[in-house]
Amino acid sequence: MENLKNSDMLFDLLRLLSFQIGNEVSLNELANNIGIAKQTVARYLDLLEKSFIIKKISGFSKNLRKEVTKTHRYYFFDNVIRNSIINNFNSLDQRVDVGMLWENFIVMERLKKQHYKKIFSNNYFWRTYDQKEVDFVEEREGMLFRYEFKWNPKKNKIQKEWLKTYPNASFETIHKDNFLPWLE
Repeated sequence: MENLKNSDMLFDLLRLLSFQIGNEVSLNELANNIGIAKQTVARYLDLLEKSFIIKKISGFSKNLRKEVTKTHRYYFFDNVIRNSIINNFNSLDQRVDVGMLWENFIVMERLKKQHYKKIFSNNYFWRTYDQKEVDFVEEREGMLFRYEFKWNPKKNKIQKEWLKTYPNASFETIHKDNFLPWLE
């Protein structure tokens, strides 16, 4: 277990990650909140990823000055793990984190589909320094595919900055009414 000395800190790290699904994660912030070194946080995150508990998604950039690429987002391989860590098994109508649960579910199911169907893709998220973002970007077959994940299909947003920067990229919003064909 990579010289794991304090399992409570590992659990605290998982708790912090549980509330940051779909957001960039700062190693410094995690380290400060837990009270351990940034290098230890990085080692624990690597261990958790190798143990198939979390999955890291990096930022996408074609080396433009406005794009953020140094941060990562982490998703749980299974929402049940995440819900167990925060001890919340309420039904969706009683939860404030439905959007996070939806994004975690859809990202992980898409990664599974890519694996099973042998879809070779580099997967990213995209964000600019002025907070414009795209939930998921697939780079495959020489093309870019942009996806937004929305539990509520009426909350659709088109990111003009992305369209201006990458005009040839496709765009699709994945929501609870249309996700099945995207995962089949």
